[in-house]
Amino acid sequence: MKNDTVETYFPQIADIRKAAETIAQVASETPLQPSIRYSKTYGANILLKREDLHRVRSYKIRGAYNKISSLSKEELAKGVVCASAGNHAQGVAFACSHLEVKGTIYMPVVTPKQKIDQTKMFGGEWVEVVLEGDTFDDSNKAAQAFCEQNGKTFVHPFDDEKIIEGQATVGLEILEQFTEPIDYVFVAVGGGGLASGLCGTFKALSPNTKIIGIEPEGAPSMLKSMEKGELLELPHIDKFIDGAAVQKVGKLTYEICKNHLSKMITVPEGKVCQTILELYNRDAIVVEPAGALTISALDEFTEEIKGKNVVCVISGSNNDITRTAEIKERALLYANLKHYFIVKFPQRPGALKEFVADILGPDDDITHFEYSKKSSRENAPAVVGIELKSPNDLQPLIDRMKANNFFGDYLNDKPHLFQYLV
Repeated sequence: MKNDTVETYFPQIADIRKAAETIAQVASETPLQPSIRYSKTYGANILLKREDLHRVRSYKIRGAYNKISSLSKEELAKGVVCASAGNHAQGVAFACSHLEVKGTIYMPVVTPKQKIDQTKMFGGEWVEVVLEGDTFDDSNKAAQAFCEQNGKTFVHPFDDEKIIEGQATVGLEILEQFTEPIDYVFVAVGGGGLASGLCGTFKALSPNTKIIGIEPEGAPSMLKSMEKGELLELPHIDKFIDGAAVQKVGKLTYEICKNHLSKMITVPEGKVCQTILELYNRDAIVVEPAGALTISALDEFTEEIKGKNVVCVISGSNNDITRTAEIKERALLYANLKHYFIVKFPQRPGALKEFVADILGPDDDITHFEYSKKSSRENAPAVVGIELKSPNDLQPLIDRMKANNFFGDYLNDKPHLFQYLV
């Protein structure tokens, strides 16, 4: 995705190396692990850069610590402010505690409790957490207003030179850990700080490496901006992949990614959920939704990556166990194995028993059942969720429901009705 636009800033390798020296004070080198399973699946050498194994469980400690360490004594004395959906908050909190700097951290109200608790734990007495707004962008606006009113320094989660240079050190480690040529690096894109940093490192040290950016399908702010040719703010986004869901990427990061990413794609949230469950069940790796984006994108490059050296950056593991049910639900819906119906029970004796015994297939499970009326249940339609063993079982099920007068409506392809009833 090349463009002739003159960039106002591009990370230089000397500054990235300097950032690496700074970050070494608090962050250990993370492993670059070969994945036997994914390598066999794709006929490639798939390597996982385990940024989820930092003490704050994401790469964000790199940029946050590099930025705050660069501030003057006067700026440090006044304190810092940031906005974050969780991982940047933890990096800033840790840096504030380590450097004994007062920090105010704004987080969206919808941030998983686990990330809020971790932020408070890392920051201790040095940090105050403020929950504000429904999205990162809401929190960001509130944080910047507070920062200006109180003369503090704003630590941006991605659109800042020192942040980008800090994140770029991921690329330095990859190139030091793997001496053969790297053909592809897959990187999750939220605001674009990590992707921009990797562009700087690889352009200087491995210019033939293709860097692929991946966003959630429900929050394609970088992709849409690239397609339009200008920085856009999306009016609505799906906030599920909270670590990579922003309505507007940065000015610096947009220019860098637009000019230097080899490709920018999106991945459906449901597919990401499948990857999360797969990594947990088969590899004992716990990742947050944003951390699974890169692996989820490999299917789109099956032919292209065969026989190649491919690095997937696993960006974080700050997942809240209370989200497991939603992750499983989204994975099943994406796999076409979970289906919701309005079922109209015929006004005849034993209709419910007949539905279970004769309409459902032998491997079908009812996972959700709710009558639409509290009274007259025998005659009331119900919202019924059914889990199938195979997507091929769906049409026969619908056919049996229609033939026996049970079919009311199919809800999966009616999003507004689906959200209202389910």
